[in-house]
Amino acid sequence: MVACRAATPTPSLPLVNTQADIDAFLAGAPHAVVGASTDRTKYGNKVLRCYQQTARPVHVVHPREREIEGVSCVASIADLPAGVHGLSIITPPAVTEQVVQAALAKGIRHLWMQPGAESAKAIELARAAGLNVIAGGPCLLVVLRFRE
Repeated sequence: MVACRAATPTPSLPLVNTQADIDAFLAGAPHAVVGASTDRTKYGNKVLRCYQQTARPVHVVHPREREIEGVSCVASIADLPAGVHGLSIITPPAVTEQVVQAALAKGIRHLWMQPGAESAKAIELARAAGLNVIAGGPCLLVVLRFRE
């Protein structure tokens, strides 16, 4: 199993996830990874491979890459196809705030801010809009039992 960046909730951020939130996130498909990397040692790549390992449909958002781990990339959240259920976010906190805005514009209702990607402003914005937000707690890699 792979450890995530932060094994415990970030103290300055509100813990805003429950098992019901996680279940709702995982119940739908497809998902998209925002912050994926071509570097297999980076968490953005591991999250993408976790979706693949668990046979979950996944899209990749990356502004420069054309393909990561065999998945074609789109340049922005706006370029995702209709019907994306949720986003796994592995970006710096300031970028996560922009990701939330783009998710709202696209109509994506489920967000999982992976450890290290969270910001209080992003969480507040998403919660105020009624989105299902997982932040300040478990990592997708742990929940889905990713293995390298």
